[in-house]
Amino acid sequence: MVILTLNCGSSSLKYQLYNWDKMETLAAGIVERVGLDGSFIKHEASGHDEVKIERECPTHKEAMDLLIESILNDEYGAIKDITEIKAVGHRVVHGAEKFAKSVIIDDEAMKTFRELEQLAPLHIPANLIGIECAKAVLPDVKHCAIMDTAWHQTMPEQAYIYALPYKWYENFGVRRYGFHGTSFLYTAKRAAALLGKDPFETNLVIAHIGNGASINAVKNGCSFDTSMGLTPLEGLVMGTRSGDIDPAIPFFIMDKTGMSAAEVETALNKESGVLGITEKWVDRRDIEIAAEEGNERAIVCQMIESYRIKKYIGAYSAAIGGPDAIVFTAGVGERGPITRKLALEGLEYMGIKIDDEKNKASMTRNAETCISTDDSTVKVFVIPTNEELVMTEDTYALLEGTYDVHTKYEYHFESCDYVNKEREAGLPKDLKKWKGLDKIIVTPPAAKEGCGCGNCCGNC
Repeated sequence: MVILTLNCGSSSLKYQLYNWDKMETLAAGIVERVGLDGSFIKHEASGHDEVKIERECPTHKEAMDLLIESILNDEYGAIKDITEIKAVGHRVVHGAEKFAKSVIIDDEAMKTFRELEQLAPLHIPANLIGIECAKAVLPDVKHCAIMDTAWHQTMPEQAYIYALPYKWYENFGVRRYGFHGTSFLYTAKRAAALLGKDPFETNLVIAHIGNGASINAVKNGCSFDTSMGLTPLEGLVMGTRSGDIDPAIPFFIMDKTGMSAAEVETALNKESGVLGITEKWVDRRDIEIAAEEGNERAIVCQMIESYRIKKYIGAYSAAIGGPDAIVFTAGVGERGPITRKLALEGLEYMGIKIDDEKNKASMTRNAETCISTDDSTVKVFVIPTNEELVMTEDTYALLEGTYDVHTKYEYHFESCDYVNKEREAGLPKDLKKWKGLDKIIVTPPAAKEGCGCGNCCGNC
């Protein structure tokens, strides 16, 4: 069965085409600058080099057409006929309390998503456009919604209720929801496998650090608390988002400058974070270069971002009674050794000890690594996330009628003998590039050694 997954943003359309029967990715890519000048697609099919095609995509419809054209191309495509696609999985950022798990999209689900637009006005409209465009191109297959917020539905009231008038929660759903759920689900299950533990006997603090960033406290294998809140604005310092601030600041700025509420909201979401501090950069690699050259603003920015991460690691470690491991994932988390180092420095008293050389060597999306010292009582893992695989597996299970919430459903990648074929194929190139990488790759304990995870062959 071939499954297409779509992650539709306001100006982008990210996709993956997956062959479920062979457990391998057929193609993946992204259409960028949708609705803007200079739009293009980056597309890579298995066995082919990446291609970049420039074409104006004034709407997501043109982006979807370009996507389909690319996967069907005789030279660099992945399938012969569009009818090979049997289902489509869509990322939907916000499911509020309406959805505690992934669902097949019907008219009622679409109605509910539209009602939730105000909770994620920067994300849900784009998600809905993606669904509508995909349904127009693929009207005869099932379309499924995988909610970013669903993973966090296990949070207790003390974690998700704000100290605000309770009627705001009752009448308007104002509470902490959290995001990056598919990423946290994948990395939590993989961390448990690497530890050789039952997922529901595992405590973790997972840091998903990218342009969007959040931290998740995982207690006994379930989300216990998370840094993002009603919207994706709360929590860590991000690429262009402020994260935690004094809630009186917007009113103060509106009074001083005459800015409207909408203008302040835009500033907090699109003009703050590391961009706001540096007034120049969003890409952490640019900030690293500037910091190395002595740029004071870049240095301060690195310290602010990492300090916020450190505070959350400390707080969440206390909340769950101590973690078995700290996990870094997403773009900066996976390939940002300076951010990881600064975030963990000074936490030795908690049993968290990072090895500088191991940390520097962990610069790959093709392997799971351990960057803690041998005597660290808390492991520190870098686990490349795979949100598309979660979306694919949820979609397949929904079609088969086997899907349920993660506490009642076992994913294939939880297995100790799970192998990502694409990453396995890409690893040799990284091993040549990054000295010491071969020494820090970590794999789950083999079943024959009695790993105790309960997710492999059953012979533990």
